[in-house]
Amino acid sequence: MSERTISGKTNPAAMPHASRNPTRAAWRLRGSPAAVIGAAGLALILLSVLLAPWVAPFDPVTLDYDHLLQPPGARHWMGTDDLGRDIFSRVLWGGRESLRVALLGTLISLTFGITLGVISGYWGGVLDSTIQRIAEVFLAFPAILLLLSVVAALGPGLPSILAAVAVAMIPVYTRVVRASVMEIGQRDFVVAAQLVGASHRRIMLRHVLPNVLPPIMVYATLGIGGIIVATAGLSYIGLGAQPPSPEWGAMLDAGRAYLRTAWWMSLFPGAAIFVTVLCVNLLGDGLREAIDPKARR
Repeated sequence: MSERTISGKTNPAAMPHASRNPTRAAWRLRGSPAAVIGAAGLALILLSVLLAPWVAPFDPVTLDYDHLLQPPGARHWMGTDDLGRDIFSRVLWGGRESLRVALLGTLISLTFGITLGVISGYWGGVLDSTIQRIAEVFLAFPAILLLLSVVAALGPGLPSILAAVAVAMIPVYTRVVRASVMEIGQRDFVVAAQLVGASHRRIMLRHVLPNVLPPIMVYATLGIGGIIVATAGLSYIGLGAQPPSPEWGAMLDAGRAYLRTAWWMSLFPGAAIFVTVLCVNLLGDGLREAIDPKARR
């Protein structure tokens, strides 16, 4: 496997550091139509789910036995489910649940992963060995098995998925940040700062972290799509959001029994997952190309 990839994705530690200026990278996104489309689509999705209390035409959990399994129409744009609930309203509210888990899980994982990775890569020694051995224990388990184990131990629910995502991703970010910090620590500007007597705190805050954050944010952006799919998958098998929560995976599970007679129950939440993950991946690929010039075609 090339040093530029980790699990099929670009290895941030191998990116040229001269390209890690966040402002310059963001400006370069304009030249990537796919990244612009992804960013615009993701912004629209985020805005829609944030405004769900005002945009959704119906309450997502209110039962309406007079309109059971209604096909898409003027009143219910995406139809209704087996309990008469409006699918469009549930998709909007379900996006709040799915994206909240994805964003909070990524934020928690990044916070701990960056902290542990910087400490491990910069200080080395026994501290580095201890952190890496613990990380290797978690990385030895397949991601889906680790997620299932944590959720099964804590019980079904979105808080359990959030904890499981954090446990699964912290070791990954720790290893990636450590590799990047070790590579940055050998560069001339860090060595020069050490020779003039700069404090460890100043070196980490002024020289190490600014070079670590842009590439790890790209890696995290690409990982958000995987978290959304994992959250939906766990909810689909009954380990995630519980009824009547309008989470996308739970909606797919509810529509499974009506695929022949009420296809809209599964189509629209499935389309929401597909479009959201596609936008995230397009944005992540655009950020990767903006930061790593060698990734451009």
